[in-house]
Amino acid sequence: VAPTTPVCEVPSSAMTGTVVELSCKESEGSPPSEYQWYKNGVALLEKTGTGSARAANITYTMNKKSGTLLFNTVTKNDTGEYFCEASNGVGLSQKCSVKRMQV
Repeated sequence: VAPTTPVCEVPSSAMTGTVVELSCKESEGSPPSEYQWYKNGVALLEKTGTGSARAANITYTMNKKSGTLLFNTVTKNDTGEYFCEASNGVGLSQKCSVKRMQV
């Protein structure tokens, strides 16, 4: 079963240095969907171990299975327009509407 349009939870504003979690979920897809977050139209990298993530200065953890995007300490650099995409290999992937987070 193809995924439905996911529901995105993106806070409209966040305080610098706080923990912020963005979530994305859809329930129709079978097999269960994987989720990809985008910021300003660019796919966010999944943190894999140390080296590359540190080099890219990644300050978040993205879980493709649960759809969460977790910032341990948000900075002004994390301000932007976020949306997520659900896909499970069946039918077309689905995106939620873009939401802006202001830090």
